Amino acid sequence: MIDGRRSVLLVAAGPRIDSRLVAALERLDDRDVPIAETYRRLARVARELRLFRPSYEQVRRLVHLARRRGRLPSAGDVLLDVAFRARPPTAILDYLVGTLPARGRPP
Repeated sequence: MIDGRRSVLLVAAGPRIDSRLVAALERLDDRDVPIAETYRRLARVARELRLFRPSYEQVRRLVHLARRRGRLPSAGDVLLDVAFRARPPTAILDYLVGTLPARGRPP
């Protein structure tokens, strides 16, 4: 209590980033482009989807995290690669089990 009144401690925290924005961020990220430009592109996507725009700091952290772990292909990517014989049919099983390696440029 301060001055006979109750005080409330508030913690400042931003809203969670919508999963659609996280997915868009991973598609938009290009190592040859500054993170600030990726942030601007993601802000446009957020506006089009009528979602809250994440902070630059949140985007920067997610970009660094995505770059460290590499880009994991989606199920559609794997199926398309198998259809065009860029991967063997066993790649579908590797994807489902979680042993399919990330693709893209190394960090």
